Amino acid sequence: MSEPKSTKNTDAIRYRNLYEAEDKIYTRKISGFYQSVRRYTGLPLIAAFLLLPWLIIDGRPAILFDLPARQFHVLWLTFWPQDFMLLAWLLIISAFSLFTVTVLLGRVYCGFTCPQTVWTLMFISIESFCEGDRNARIKLDKKPWSLEKVVRKGSKHSLWVLVAFITGVTFVGYFFPIRELLLGLVPSRDISTGMFVLNTPPAAVFWTAFFTITTYVNAGWMREQVCKYMCPYARFQSVMYDQDTLAVHYDTARGEGRGPRKSGEDYKAKGLGDCIDCSWCVQVCPVDIDIRDGIQYECINCGLCVDACNAVMDKLEYPRGLIRFTSIDQLKTGITRFFRPRVFGYAFAVSAMVVAFMYTVLTRTPLTVDVVRDRGARLYRISGDQVQNVYTLKINNMDNKPHHYNVEVEGEYAFKLRRGNSVEIEAGEVFSIPLRVSLDRSELKTEKTAIKFVVQAKDDDTILADEDSNFIGPTPRRK
Repeated sequence: MSEPKSTKNTDAIRYRNLYEAEDKIYTRKISGFYQSVRRYTGLPLIAAFLLLPWLIIDGRPAILFDLPARQFHVLWLTFWPQDFMLLAWLLIISAFSLFTVTVLLGRVYCGFTCPQTVWTLMFISIESFCEGDRNARIKLDKKPWSLEKVVRKGSKHSLWVLVAFITGVTFVGYFFPIRELLLGLVPSRDISTGMFVLNTPPAAVFWTAFFTITTYVNAGWMREQVCKYMCPYARFQSVMYDQDTLAVHYDTARGEGRGPRKSGEDYKAKGLGDCIDCSWCVQVCPVDIDIRDGIQYECINCGLCVDACNAVMDKLEYPRGLIRFTSIDQLKTGITRFFRPRVFGYAFAVSAMVVAFMYTVLTRTPLTVDVVRDRGARLYRISGDQVQNVYTLKINNMDNKPHHYNVEVEGEYAFKLRRGNSVEIEAGEVFSIPLRVSLDRSELKTEKTAIKFVVQAKDDDTILADEDSNFIGPTPRRK
């Protein structure tokens, strides 16, 4: 039997002219397991993105990043600039989680849950609805302009702009209350000038327009070019791949050589493999690659080529899995090691960081205290037998409700607060209170001693914060 001959050299070097325009990709519509997974992972993400700004918790949006007030509301929690370390933790946890998934399953995040992929799939669905399937779209683009072409193209772009606008408004709704934003975007007549104006801040209008245009361009026009040329994840994914990483692979030993065959003939006797070279795997690929050429950095592991190939195999009554999610070791030896040191390392790191992050968030005190010595006063004052220091105490109530706070001073000596030791502060308020601390001169043993200001909520003993400072006095008298 002659050796199977491949129609393509998988080891060939591919050259690309960076100044050459990209050919438009016409993807074929396909149904199958992975297409269903993409749909059922994308829809919840879209629904969550659209609905979260409308949810109200404690009289405010469930998620609102209020930049002017420097408050970041996430469900029942409110974070402040002092909590930016938690944001850094969250980003690191997300990165390591992505690394863990990539080591196990390749770029499934890109193929199933990446916003660029989800929105591109939505725009392609609109395109198919307005212009027809792959062949119909190719023919439509080749036709001269006519009323039908204008209607089809116009309806497609109109729906694209509508979806992009909804996306832009929703995204800005995470930074500006969405109800006020939408009402403000409706023009109203100014009584003094008689002109129609928008009752929303110019910045909100700008960013709504910006994200509308960005969504329209990225998901409607650039599509795969974002994944191939702009996304850094595609560039360093090879660092995380190993021989046991599950990814979309073409079974070369089973599929080569490629070529058409007649129904019912013994194609293996002619040196042919199971691949009939129908190119369906290329036609459904959103990044326009041929998976039969081997693993490529452009591949986003969406699995559409798997569904297309399985559909062809079913028609020919061949076994499924010519293209499938598998590992290089599985193709070579028939064995994939799921439990390996790299996976354990990533999983342990992610687990430890998640536990530490959750503990920090759950035990976080919604109160900060800062003490500043009064620069306008002398280092200390003498009033009779009393030594006095003046301070400004700043109390930041980071909780979602007001609290009544007690202020106390602790130290080596019997310090006394001469002005106010109780204050009520509204939710989210930063309150400054001047304090005068005194001490009998006879008790002072050193020129400088440490003191601590303790602030505690009366209605909740767990809300407690303190801040250290110094008490300065004259040189103690010698006996």
